[in-house]
Amino acid sequence: MTGFGEAHDRFESLAIAVEVRTINSRHYKLSLRTGEGYGGLEPQINALVRQSVRRGAVQLQLHVRRDSTPDDFRIHSALLEGYVRQAKQVAKECGIEADIAIGQLLSLPGVIDDRRAAAQDLQEVWPKIEPTLRAALDALATMRAAEGGALESDLLVNSSAIGQQAVAIEKRVPQVSVGYRERLTDRVNRALSELNVTVEPADLLREMSLFVDKSDISEELVRLKSHLVQFDATVHAKESSGRKLEFISQEMGREINTIGSKASDTEISCHVVEMKTALERIREQVQNVE
Repeated sequence: MTGFGEAHDRFESLAIAVEVRTINSRHYKLSLRTGEGYGGLEPQINALVRQSVRRGAVQLQLHVRRDSTPDDFRIHSALLEGYVRQAKQVAKECGIEADIAIGQLLSLPGVIDDRRAAAQDLQEVWPKIEPTLRAALDALATMRAAEGGALESDLLVNSSAIGQQAVAIEKRVPQVSVGYRERLTDRVNRALSELNVTVEPADLLREMSLFVDKSDISEELVRLKSHLVQFDATVHAKESSGRKLEFISQEMGREINTIGSKASDTEISCHVVEMKTALERIREQVQNVE
């Protein structure tokens, strides 16, 4: 499911900001962006995110700003003296005056030693980042829960539509057998009158039995109704159920396809088309369910 959450906090000299987004995906995947020096926290961040998100693509940005102190920067004296000595030597050899400004020297590579990253202990910073991350994930969960409510309603509407079509098919099945018997009897009577032949009643009964066995969809209807009961129960379950709903929808599709292939009746075929339409909407939506 899609969602967004953010949180900001400040602890002494640290300012922390977390933004987390989720987009629909069949699998869990974390894309993490952090400031320099904080990539080592990915295992802890990933473990915490997985407690809230089990399915979907997660984009997380962590911004940590640390106030600078005088101890964060050091002038590399030996290196600076080396630069000055070499500059004077070159000036002497070239016969020019060595006019050296300290500001220019400080910008040379390695003269200023930035110790902020080296001084940062990630294990000491993590207890301050964790509550901010949890707050962002809570905001994300709230937004995803609202979307989940809408998904739940849509899934139940479509499963109910499949159930209604199944009931209509169940009512139609006895009429199919009666209609086939009447058509078969009519064809046999015409053949008897035109060709002057006789047909044993047992032959007609055998033909009827073969048709009934071939077109019997009672087992498929029973299994389909059972799947619908499981589906509705899983939708209302509190735990993560996206993958289970996906599996149940696959099983429903198998039964619906079998009903369509076995039932040689136009009206039943129309009901099957309606069930397939509702099932396709379910399959699209369950991809978004965690």
